[in-house]
Amino acid sequence: MAVVIRMKRTGRRNRPCYRISVADSRSPRDGRTLETIGLYDPVSPNREQQTRVEVERARHWLEHGALPSPTVHSIFKRAGVYEGFGKPKAKRDRSGRKKTTKTGTRRNAEKSARAERKKTRQDARLNAKRAAAKAAASQEGDE
Repeated sequence: MAVVIRMKRTGRRNRPCYRISVADSRSPRDGRTLETIGLYDPVSPNREQQTRVEVERARHWLEHGALPSPTVHSIFKRAGVYEGFGKPKAKRDRSGRKKTTKTGTRRNAEKSARAERKKTRQDARLNAKRAAAKAAASQEGDE
């Protein structure tokens, strides 16, 4: 089951209020949810009461693979949900990328051989075209 964290609209007309909820991705926007972890009231006059997020529950769901919607992701960033979240990624060992291998050498040889064959075909076509043009010019001169 794919779990998402998204906003569920509540409130009346022209006075929206949203619940930040955890739901199955297949359920409708205002449908069944697994848990409500916050509230977003964009028209509230008090700035502090506009967003309320249970940070620990949000981190719990994110650790268990829930994907937040872009708006919820932005709200979580402002609320500090991502601070100290997760482990820092270890840098991958990519030291062998520039090393010459048998396969790389073979591929480079095949590539240069293809380029050489292409160049010879191109030169042959060009020489044939020049010869035909020269023959046509000499034939005009004879008449």
